[in-house]
Amino acid sequence: MRLYNSRTLKVEEFKPLIEGEVSMYVCGPTVYNHIHIGNARPIIVFDTLRRVFEAEGYNVKYVSNYTDVDDKIIKKAHEEHRPEVEITQEYIQAYNDVRHKLNAHDLYKTPKVTETMDDIIDFIDELIESGHAYEVDGDVFFRVNSVKTYGEISHQNIEDLQVGARIDENEKKESPLDFALWKNTDMGIKWKTKWGEGRPGWHTECVVMIQKEFGKNMIDIHGGGTDLRFPHHENEVAQCRAIHDTSLANFWLHNGMINIDGIKMSKSLGNFTLAKDVLNIYGPQLVRWVMLSAHYRMELNFSDEVFETAKKELDKVMTSYKQANIKLGLMDEKLGLEFDTQLYREFLDQMNDDMNTPNAYAIIFETVKKLNQVLRVKEIDPNEVSKYAVTLEKMLEVLGIEYSRIPLTDDDKIVFAKWNEAKAEKNYELADTYRNQLSERGLV
Repeated sequence: MRLYNSRTLKVEEFKPLIEGEVSMYVCGPTVYNHIHIGNARPIIVFDTLRRVFEAEGYNVKYVSNYTDVDDKIIKKAHEEHRPEVEITQEYIQAYNDVRHKLNAHDLYKTPKVTETMDDIIDFIDELIESGHAYEVDGDVFFRVNSVKTYGEISHQNIEDLQVGARIDENEKKESPLDFALWKNTDMGIKWKTKWGEGRPGWHTECVVMIQKEFGKNMIDIHGGGTDLRFPHHENEVAQCRAIHDTSLANFWLHNGMINIDGIKMSKSLGNFTLAKDVLNIYGPQLVRWVMLSAHYRMELNFSDEVFETAKKELDKVMTSYKQANIKLGLMDEKLGLEFDTQLYREFLDQMNDDMNTPNAYAIIFETVKKLNQVLRVKEIDPNEVSKYAVTLEKMLEVLGIEYSRIPLTDDDKIVFAKWNEAKAEKNYELADTYRNQLSERGLV
């Protein structure tokens, strides 16, 4: 496995910290609303990465959090006259509905900020005691200048950041770049500390949850959208450098953003699209296929034309797979266990090359071509048909594309026989009747 490391700006060979095991953390949603389609891309990208690792025999511990403490949650709760926990529970469920529809595997752990509060407070206290943070009137800020490596994830120079920083209205800060670890507040949910009542800043939460769930301050992979590189991921690393002098993760992976009809998706531009709506329109299978059609680090364009092209591609794959099932069923044969090891290896090699899904798709289409060839011969070899169909299954499984084997009933076989007989007799009206019956059963 070779992966592009955002921290080093290089494609590097992946070597796990513990042999045979992968520890992976991906920033989860702030649960105050339904997620937009851009939030669905990391769900698919990192679920697929997990599947590649598992296909290669790794045990993957994949953790993703819920940010259930945030100003947006408090604002929504206040506007709707509901408790914050009621808001967060609603949108955690909505988020998981999207995950399940997208056929994403269940996660190893899904920590919540509210369940990690004691650890967060202790970590902030440690930062203060070590001189990397300071308290002012109940607020606590991280002292960015105390970490010499600041900028290692976003590759921005700290002097340039200071020059470019807007004039900060918060006069409590020593520097405009310093960020909040703890916010003193009298509104919404809050916790008591030695600094006063309040709630944590966003950038501290993930660091603490990683340490708590994995039991260490260094993991294999930390992922998220490229929009999180700065300031969120940069600030995560800064805190871990301050206490543990590590980069928190060996590999930092970031997926590209989504454009709508060639324009960056944005609330202000009015092209903000909810994931649940896209799934209702196009279906989860097609959405997943589109999401993986471009390399995960590249921007991805959503348009009707993109989905039309993708539908033709996916239909081509699934139609050949369906035909293989039916041909075998009519021969009283079943799909076996054997698969084309060379084609599957070529497919995995492309997935192992920094998840090169476009090239992996090319191997899928090559497999479809070979399957179609063995389906067209006069004397069909059921073993060859089964081999290529099972090869497709294994590839689709890695991509998270669902498939279903099609068992033919005795009645199905009778209708097929009558359909073929009617066609042979050129009784096309009767043939259409039988074909319609098979179509209703999803067999043609």
